[in-house]
Amino acid sequence: MEARLNLFGNAVAGKFIKYLNAANKPIADSGLPAATQELVKLRASQINGCGFCTDMHYKEAVAAGEEPTRLNLVAAWREATVFTDAERAALELAEQGTRIADAAGGVSDEVWQQAAKHYDEDQLTGLTLLIALINTYNRMNVITQQPAGHYEVGMFG
Repeated sequence: MEARLNLFGNAVAGKFIKYLNAANKPIADSGLPAATQELVKLRASQINGCGFCTDMHYKEAVAAGEEPTRLNLVAAWREATVFTDAERAALELAEQGTRIADAAGGVSDEVWQQAAKHYDEDQLTGLTLLIALINTYNRMNVITQQPAGHYEVGMFG
């Protein structure tokens, strides 16, 4: 598989990606646990069919010490016993926030309230921004058919 565009060699795309990467700083500083961030990025990437991001975030999470068993169960998190209630709330918010078109009302009040039970305002803001950001990356990569499987931990900095 070959990408339709070389997002990593194009000056316009490079500038845009630089801004997107900078947008991650306030998310990282929000107090949202790093493990939760990786679970959410992985789940949204699975839903969107973004092989590039699925590969990247799986490998980054393992390198950060996440258990491969938990990562392998992200796609079936509802049936898995390895996630905390807070992580489950984040994963549900990520799913509804990713599948906006599938739900007539977008993210339900029940899902929002469940997430708000587990995260303070800064963390909830970080989670919301993270869901929006990973969906942006996913869409760029899916549209341009970025190939997956060659990501190396830390290759983007």
